Amino acid sequence: MFYYLLKYVVLGPLLRLLFRPRIEGLEHVPDSGAAIIAGNHLSFSDHFLMPAILKRRITFLAKAEYFTGPGVKGRLTAAFFRSVGQIPVDRSGKEAGQAAIREGLGVLAKDELLGIYPEGTRSHDGRLYKGKVGVAVMALKSGAPVVPCAMIGTFEAQPPGKKIPTLYPVTIRFGEPLEFSRYLGMENEKAVLRAITDEIMYAILKLSEQEYVDQYAAVAKAEQAEAKAKAGRTDRPGKFRRTRQD
Repeated sequence: MFYYLLKYVVLGPLLRLLFRPRIEGLEHVPDSGAAIIAGNHLSFSDHFLMPAILKRRITFLAKAEYFTGPGVKGRLTAAFFRSVGQIPVDRSGKEAGQAAIREGLGVLAKDELLGIYPEGTRSHDGRLYKGKVGVAVMALKSGAPVVPCAMIGTFEAQPPGKKIPTLYPVTIRFGEPLEFSRYLGMENEKAVLRAITDEIMYAILKLSEQEYVDQYAAVAKAEQAEAKAKAGRTDRPGKFRRTRQD
């Protein structure tokens, strides 16, 4: 109930009024049945804008940190994500990927829409990064089509670290559904999963027209943070030992 209250009465109309998002290819999203909406992830705003314009309810696999934040803000964020039916996924540990797949398959088994960001995390620089193969596993095991989606302009509206978004033209573009029945029964073949994931990412790339980086976003973020830390240590003034003059 709270989901539909936000979508049609409170948050949805407000987002449409402020951002006036341009919607392209909405006819590619099935009116019924299970389907995976696989998109790029540029901004925290993505979580709100896409559900606001879809006719059907969509469930995202949201990172567990959204449900465990400290203080009043953390409790409010957790309450919001729970109330709109989003599923917390712990991204740490060896079983994290399998847990996310199980949760996603549960959504698809109910003939619902599942939203997923194959990059696994938000892009820190607006580029499109290598996709993780979990989306391919879910597509093969469920038989659900994958609808590629591109969020355009949300990085400029609310880049990582920005608390309140600025008004910026936003386009949400959906591509033709991709189906992978030709790979049925091959969900344990690493090369097949990689090929499917790359096909999905290429479809997103064509829609978004981003620059592509053949590297996982989390790895790129870690390397960037390490480089900044090294630069900080290098720029730090050295300590000189004062010696007594005889």
